Amino acid sequence: MLQITEIPVEGYEKVCRGIDTASGLHAIIAVHSTALGPALGGMRLWPYESLDQALTDVLRLARGMTYKAACSGLDLGGGKSVILGDNSIKSDDLFEAMGDFVDSFGGDYITAEDVNTKVEDMGVVATRSKHVVGLAGKSGNPSPVTAMGTFLGLQATLEDVFGDSSLVGKTVAIEGVGAVGSIYSKLVTEAGGTVVVADIRGDAARKVAEETGGSMVDPDAIHSVDCDVFAPCALGGSLNDETIPRLKAKVVCGAANNQLLEPRHGEQLRERGIKYAPDYVVNAGGLINVYNELVPGGYSEERAMKRVESIRVNMKAILGMARAEDICTSVAADRFAETRIQEALAPNRT
Repeated sequence: MLQITEIPVEGYEKVCRGIDTASGLHAIIAVHSTALGPALGGMRLWPYESLDQALTDVLRLARGMTYKAACSGLDLGGGKSVILGDNSIKSDDLFEAMGDFVDSFGGDYITAEDVNTKVEDMGVVATRSKHVVGLAGKSGNPSPVTAMGTFLGLQATLEDVFGDSSLVGKTVAIEGVGAVGSIYSKLVTEAGGTVVVADIRGDAARKVAEETGGSMVDPDAIHSVDCDVFAPCALGGSLNDETIPRLKAKVVCGAANNQLLEPRHGEQLRERGIKYAPDYVVNAGGLINVYNELVPGGYSEERAMKRVESIRVNMKAILGMARAEDICTSVAADRFAETRIQEALAPNRT
C-alpha cells in the first residue's frame, strides 16, 4: 500500500514522500509553483546516497522547471519527481505505484521521462494516472528536441561572444554523452565544429568520438580541455569552485540541469570572462515538446519545433539584459523568469 507523507518546505507549494514496500518504491515529488499552470517535470531514477541528497536534488530540479517554463513562455509551473534506486529496481509494479503517487497530486503535477526512465516506463505510469506526457505515439522521446534547443541557444551565445554563430573552427568540450549529449555532439560537428567528449561510461564516449570524428578524455580532465565552448550535459553542479578556475572556454552552453552548484558561480564565470548560457533557458526544448501534448488539438511536431526556435530569441534577450544591466547571465535569466511569474500572481490580472 502506498504511504504518502508531506514534507513542509518553505517556498514550495507541496513536497511529498511516497513509499510502497510491496513494489520497492521510495520516491519524492516536489511542486515548486503552479502560478503559471500545472507543474510539469520529469521522473528521475537515481541511486541517491541518502534521503537528504534526493530531497536536495528534487527541490533544485523543481525550481529549475518553474524558471524554465516561465522563460519559455509556457503556461506551466515547475515540479519534479525522483525515485531512489537504480535500474535494478525497475518493474511494472513500481511504476504503477509511482502512477498512484503522481495521481495523488490531482493534476497539479504532470510527469514525463527523465534520467534513467523511458517512454515505456511512462506508459506504465499512465495506466494509473492521466497526468503523464511524453508517451509513445505522441511527443515521445524529448532528447532530440532538447539537444536542438540547446544548440540554438549555443548559436545565440556564440554570436554574442564572437560576432557570428558559426562553429567552423571551434572546439566544444562536452561533459556527458547520454541521450542528449550524444545528439548535441553530432549537431556541433555537422555545423563544422570539433568535439572533445567525456563520460563516466567510457564506451559511450568512445562511440560518440568515433561517430563524430572527435576525441575523448577522462571525465576528470574535461574541464581543462583547450576549447571555445564547455558543454555540461551530465548531472548538475558541474560548475563550482573546483572546476570554474580550470575552464579555458569563452562560452558555457550545455543541456544539463542545475549546472551552477551555487548561484554565486554565475558571477564567478562572469568574472573570468566566460559567457554562460543559463541551463534552464537553453535546455527547454524537451519541455516545449511535451507541453504541446497539452494544448488544444493535441501534439503537433511542426508546432513544437516552431516554438523551440524561441529559445534562440530568449537567449538573445537575456544576453542583452545582462549587458545592459551589467549583471551575470544567470541573474538576468532569473529576472526574466520572475517578471512573468510576478505578472501572473498580480491580484488584478485577468
